[in-house]
Amino acid sequence: MQTLLVHGLGRTPLSLFGLAGVLRRAGHRTRFFGYLPTLETLPRIVRRLTTRLRALAVRGEPVGLVGHSLGGLLLRMALPAVPELKVHHFVMLGTPASVPRMAALAWRWFPPFRLYTCDCGRSLGAPEAFAKLPEFAVPFTLIAGTAGPCGRWSPFGNDPNDGVVSVSETRVAGTEPELVPAVHTLIMDSVIVRTRILAIMGSTSANARPLVPGT
Repeated sequence: MQTLLVHGLGRTPLSLFGLAGVLRRAGHRTRFFGYLPTLETLPRIVRRLTTRLRALAVRGEPVGLVGHSLGGLLLRMALPAVPELKVHHFVMLGTPASVPRMAALAWRWFPPFRLYTCDCGRSLGAPEAFAKLPEFAVPFTLIAGTAGPCGRWSPFGNDPNDGVVSVSETRVAGTEPELVPAVHTLIMDSVIVRTRILAIMGSTSANARPLVPGT
């Protein structure tokens, strides 16, 4: 089975190379989708991703999807335009389903964030953008990290979080996220997360190599 990996804001496809290696050893063919928020508007990125998904749909094979943070939102926005795509499962890692407070704070108070993230960063802080998110029409799993700071001096208060997105911000109506002790930036490198994704996607090859603990 082919699995498409989409990185988060401020990262590159390189951030998902480790996860891709684990999937390949289990028999999956992995592909990446990259984007540059400084140079592209959100609609343009979604259009390119839609084109990529349509190319995958032509093959007629089941496809696995993994999106980290904004990558999950991009996939969620693009999927309705490709109903013919046979999605085996869609996994979102630390992907917000409502305005993430840290993105809203960064957009308001940290000019370099606005300069780097441009349209993507603005959309992350806009409630109306999240209100327009389509409903899920494919099997999906939410995974949220809990290794972020909590307490009196944390911007999250007592809300469990991964340091960037809180657990409550990842919740989709009727679906609770699976929780892992990981931080946002490195959630895809968690052995627990990788093992869970392997279980969800399944082994696709009789010659698949077993997962080596710690990889």
